[in-house]
Order: sequence, then structure tokens, then C-alpha cells
Amino acid sequence: MCIMSLLLSPYALKNLSLKNRIVMSPMCQYSVPKKDGVPTDYHFTHYTSRAVGGVGLIVFEMTDVEPDGRITDYDLGLWSDDHVPAFSRIVDAIHTYGAKVGVQLGHAGRKAQDAAVPVAPSAIRFEGEGYKVPREMTIDDIKRMVERYATAAQRAVQAGMDTIELHGAHGYLIHQFQSPYTNVRKDEYGQDKSRFGVEVIQAVKSVIPSTMPLIFRISAAEYVDGGYNLAYSQQLCATYAKAGVDAFDVSSGGEGPIGSSGQPGVHPGYQLPLAYGIKSATNVPVLAVGKMEDPALAESALGNGYADLINIGRALLRDPYYALHAAQQLGDKPQPIEQYQRAF
Repeated sequence: MCIMSLLLSPYALKNLSLKNRIVMSPMCQYSVPKKDGVPTDYHFTHYTSRAVGGVGLIVFEMTDVEPDGRITDYDLGLWSDDHVPAFSRIVDAIHTYGAKVGVQLGHAGRKAQDAAVPVAPSAIRFEGEGYKVPREMTIDDIKRMVERYATAAQRAVQAGMDTIELHGAHGYLIHQFQSPYTNVRKDEYGQDKSRFGVEVIQAVKSVIPSTMPLIFRISAAEYVDGGYNLAYSQQLCATYAKAGVDAFDVSSGGEGPIGSSGQPGVHPGYQLPLAYGIKSATNVPVLAVGKMEDPALAESALGNGYADLINIGRALLRDPYYALHAAQQLGDKPQPIEQYQRAF
């Protein structure tokens, strides 16, 4: 079978070999009923069904490095060894269906809605109902937090993950450190706003296999007065690439509205210029995200060099078999699992 499209063609990122360039974007499910951070049967069905549907890389939703780092108490976690078996069960099933899998590690910082006292680089409250004034982190707090990212990454490796993504976007903790809008510290973490991100990257790289790619999700532009723009994020990403990032997952917003909330306007491919801006500044592969579900648009983004991988979010919530249907639309022969071949 000759694959005609780039979207359905294989792609390699370091030693991670993907059967196609479709990535299931990390999307919070808020579905941990016991509030213990442990994946449930719901998560098993949610993620493995997309592997059955033909996705090349599936990335677990934001998974938190400590309990108070969760957006809500219903989020996943990897702060304990007790979490590893439940993740391993899902990872093994995903691999059975030919997909690869990663996890997005993060911390909500000042956006941790259920934490008694959230932490952040500076004591600046997120403007929104239900958010609290965070406590400014001390240097010791910061050092411990970096260690928590590293130990969570170790657990991810134990669970069998093929890659790790760090969440440095959408107004969460790493983003809060890198933004002049939320980081007004006077110490070294305020003077060099990339420092916390760099330390997390280096700590995670030190505990994962050298062949495992590290992905970093970046908000390439903020939509608030006093926020940063693409030129600023290009400099950030150049620094992060030197620290060890192997690919950037390019999104936007978070300290005010996120892009999908209507800023600056959510036409198909609205974040592609940001993805290309990061790629051109760093010479590092990028994942494009943001209303990219039209297979023709995704194919165009790849063919024109704007992106190397395509993140699909809400479209995969609507259609677990998006990859098979995309192949049909692009004129490729779909590659369903054996049990479904008669349908194609």
C-alpha cells in the first residue's frame, strides 16, 4: 500500500517511531471520582479507543506532579508510585493497538482551584471566579518543585510511556514563571524568567532515557495587556531547546483567555503562524494545534512546512476513529485493526 498523504505517513522523533503524524492532544477529563489521581476504567476506555481508531501518538491529559498542583481534585496525578500500575495498564493496551503514548506533566500553580493555598512565582491572583490569591514560592519551594517534576517523569518511564510533554502553556506553573505578566520576582527566577523552565527540563532529561524525546507545550502568545508576543516566545524556546527540548507543542493564551475561547479568533489553523514562528526560530520540530481537524488543512500545514505533527483535540472527542476517516478523505487506504477491516 502506497501512502499518498503526509498526515498518514510515518514520522520519527529521536527513537520514537510513529505510524502517522496524528497526535491526540492532551485534554483534561476531570474524571477521577476518588480524587486520588489514579486513572480509572473511564480513562482506559477513553484512551484505548483512540488507539483502536488509528491515532499515531496519544498524550494523556495534564497529569500533576503533586496533589495541590491539580486544576481540580478530579485530575490525574503521578506524584505517587501508587499511580503507576493504573497508567501501565492503559499504556500496555494502547501499545497493543499500534499507537505510541506520552503523558503531559504539569502543575496548575495559581490556577489550582481546589488547593487550599495555591503556589505561584508571585502572589498574583488569576482573574476569574473561584480562584484564590497564591502564595509566592520560596527558593526552597522551587527546588522541591523541580524535583517533583523529575520523580513524576521517572514514574512515567516506569509506566511505559514513549515520550513526556511538559506543560508550559495555558497559564499553568511553568508558564507563570516565564511570563512578565505573572512573574514579578526580584530574584534570579524573576530576572531570568526562563530559569524555572530550564531547570525542570534539565531535571526531567536527567532521569529519562537518552533516546526518549521531550516535548514542551508553549503558549507562543498571550492575549492580555502586559503579556508576551511571538518574538518573546521564540527566545524562550531557543533557550528551552538548548536545555534539551526535542519538540514544541505550540498553543497560545492562558494568562487571559486561551485561544480556543475566542482570542484572537478561532478560524481553522489560527495558531499555524505561531507554530511556524517557533519552528523557524529553533529549527526544532513542532506540533500544530487549534482547529486543525480538517485533513486537507492538516496536510497543507505539513506539506508547506508549518508543522511536523498535527494535534487533534475536540475532533477526537467527537470521533475516536478520526484517523481512519482522515485517511479516507485524503485518498489513503485506512489501516484499521483486523477486526474492523471488513468495514473499510
